[in-house]
Amino acid sequence: MDLTGLTEAILAYGEICDHCLGRMVGKCSFGLTNDQRGSALRVAYFLARNEPYRRHEGVCWICHDFFDTSGEWAGRVVSALDGIEFGTFVIGTRIPPLMAESEEMVWSDLSLSHAEPLKSEINREVGKAVSEKTGKEAEFVYPDIVALLDLLSGSIEVQINPVFFSGRYRKLERGIPQTHWYCRACRGKGCERCGFTGKQYQDSVEELIGRPAIGLFAASGAVLHGAGREDIDARMMGTGRPFVMEMVSPRRRTVDLRALEEAINREADGRVEVALEHWSRREDVETIKSDKAHKKYRILVEIEDPVSLYELQSALEALKGVIIEQRTPQRVAHRRADKIRERKVLDVICIGREGDGFVLEVTGEAGLYIKELISGDNGRTRPSLAEILGRPARVSSLDVLQVQGRESE
Repeated sequence: MDLTGLTEAILAYGEICDHCLGRMVGKCSFGLTNDQRGSALRVAYFLARNEPYRRHEGVCWICHDFFDTSGEWAGRVVSALDGIEFGTFVIGTRIPPLMAESEEMVWSDLSLSHAEPLKSEINREVGKAVSEKTGKEAEFVYPDIVALLDLLSGSIEVQINPVFFSGRYRKLERGIPQTHWYCRACRGKGCERCGFTGKQYQDSVEELIGRPAIGLFAASGAVLHGAGREDIDARMMGTGRPFVMEMVSPRRRTVDLRALEEAINREADGRVEVALEHWSRREDVETIKSDKAHKKYRILVEIEDPVSLYELQSALEALKGVIIEQRTPQRVAHRRADKIRERKVLDVICIGREGDGFVLEVTGEAGLYIKELISGDNGRTRPSLAEILGRPARVSSLDVLQVQGRESE
């Protein structure tokens, strides 16, 4: 079908604007707007028929003359973004089903393979107008802001994409969980047991880092993504644990990293310390979650009945380099799948005594349960130090000294 015949077929459906007419062949040429394409098709059609030219009149049956109001929509977007710091943006659109079905019917009936969807043109044209009004650039991969136009309700929804920063934290106090825990009794609603806070523990590493960051970014929340996690009764010492912090819906994005680090360390008041390294992206969250880091621990071990240093060192040698079979520990069985995992002890040494206990340093593969490596967990971990010694043993205190992933090796 030639262009004149195609134009005639499209016009037969009803009154149509130049934008929607031109969009039917939107992918056929470059350097023209759909409005210009549609106008050219209309002129060519009336010239070929030797008829008086007739402009679009009435209401377009596809877009309902949306493009007559696109500038107004752009102005409303700019107003909706007032008070939000951003450098890049993208426009999205929810198209009413009737509009989408109308243009799809034409595509199907006339076998059009070079048409552009209405949504794409709206996003582009409103985006161009917003860019002119704000001086900001459209960015389609990592925009700071998404402005979503809902044509059916006439509303604009602003989605503020997160800001991410990375670093390492040290947890210097026991009894602090890594992330926010809801109260087990009320599940966050607030009750007498939790003092109506909704929290099982009043603070977490996530909150100690997140609170000052939320203030600086004017964010609605903060989510900590750590490279593994330490037990609540363990400290995280040494070089610290790698983490990525996600700032949720930040209304400010330009924050000095050093000033942020200082604010966190000042407000955490010696309970947690951070060393911030760089700004990050969402992909870094996936990387840090999937990076199987080796971990080094310092533990204080108490052993029932006297044991000589020689006996202990022989038992430790029997564990060194061994693959340990660990069934999910009883202490975490309520939240972890019950299965047997194999993990390797890379190194284990005794570095001295403390009181009635022995101080050990253990390096193991990611996922090795250190407390159960010592106690045996009633036979669920084999071999264990308790099994080799033939007497009960337990970890009375534990510090993580090093978390070393692929990037650090």
